[in-house]
Amino acid sequence: MVFLDPLHIFDNHFLNKITELMQKIRISDLGKFVGHEVTLQGWLFNKRSSGKIKFIILRDGSGYLQCVYFKGNLTPEVFDMADKIGQESSIEVTGKVKVEPRAPGGFELDATDLKVISEAHDYPITPKDHGIEFLLDNRHLWLRSSKQVAILKIRHRVAKAIRDFFDERGFTLMDPPILTPNAVEGTSTLFETPYFDLGNAYLTQSGQLYAEAGAMALGKVYTFGPTFRAEKSKTRRHLTEFWMVEPEVAFNDLNDNMDLAEEFLEYIVQTILKEKSEELKVLERDITKLQNVKRPFPRVHYDEAVEILKKNGVDFKWGDDIGGADETIVSAQYDRPIMVHHYPAEIKAFYMKRDPSAPKYALAVDVLAPEGYGEIIGGSQREDNLDFLLERIKEHNLPQSAFEWYLDLRRFGSVPHSGFGLGLERTVSWICGLDHLREAIPFPRMIYRNTP
Repeated sequence: MVFLDPLHIFDNHFLNKITELMQKIRISDLGKFVGHEVTLQGWLFNKRSSGKIKFIILRDGSGYLQCVYFKGNLTPEVFDMADKIGQESSIEVTGKVKVEPRAPGGFELDATDLKVISEAHDYPITPKDHGIEFLLDNRHLWLRSSKQVAILKIRHRVAKAIRDFFDERGFTLMDPPILTPNAVEGTSTLFETPYFDLGNAYLTQSGQLYAEAGAMALGKVYTFGPTFRAEKSKTRRHLTEFWMVEPEVAFNDLNDNMDLAEEFLEYIVQTILKEKSEELKVLERDITKLQNVKRPFPRVHYDEAVEILKKNGVDFKWGDDIGGADETIVSAQYDRPIMVHHYPAEIKAFYMKRDPSAPKYALAVDVLAPEGYGEIIGGSQREDNLDFLLERIKEHNLPQSAFEWYLDLRRFGSVPHSGFGLGLERTVSWICGLDHLREAIPFPRMIYRNTP
């Protein structure tokens, strides 16, 4: 009978575990392994050759690593392989980690081995310039570029900052339905779909009405999810599918709502400046305008905005909505986001409360980002009076039967309440300094594109 030494078993197990962990480390972990031999897996991002030295840039999603292959340290097969494999081949590299401030990420790998997991050739996205339609056709591959990776990481952190902000302030996340029986923002922008024997349903334009129900139950709630608008627009500010966060707070009036919005936006931007500086550098983002995103934000009455437009030569009539070009002019007068409030009631949604002291105005607010990015937050105090809300529904030619559940919120314990919506893609686009919303979401959906 053979007796096994428990210590021997433990040692082997420990060594195997260490080996396993070493094989699974990522580039972002390399600071812990300086002077040690490691094995990493990823994709060949770029390569170059200089006589007896070959350089491979490895990417693994967490960062970039320069791997240096000296001919004298390798077998001829490995050295030749380093020259032949194509861009975006998946590979495994082994070598010793060295500090190198000049290299991407600040580290370098003195490489001793190279294994090909899956070889790639003729990768379609090359270092040369490509047209936007070509890049969108290849969006599934374009996501691998350094700038797109930086955008995705910033988007992720913005989404986390959104949740952190509300979670830390006692809000409860609630999930509204995506399929709804009625419009929220107007019937002309609805995506319609058959719904069994019940007729038609619609992809949600907003979670707001359901968030109002949540606020009456929980006091402070927020929704965060995809929304859909069938707008026949080809501007850089519009997508047909986008993500929106919508807080709703019982007992908050318009001023409370504006206070919350500016605190929220400041928190998001300052978080990104603090934690995603490297990604902003990759995007070559001028951060000086972002550094100004601090409370208080200028609060501009609609009437003031009209005067600004007229002084700047715009033929603008009182009662018109402030469009994209108008927003750019008004916001250019300030060095940070501004809050335009008290819009004419006639151009706003049925659920927005009118100012009791001046009923021609709605208790509404839009937050406009600087640098021409326009509206990123739209909100209002909601109409809490049952009779007035019934009047608004009739004025907008909406079917009362579809809103009976919403009217119940005014029949049973109505209170003043308010909320707003922030578009995730517009926010990411502004923070990243992008020219178009299509890069702020992994797979954009626009009036002329629903692939890949």
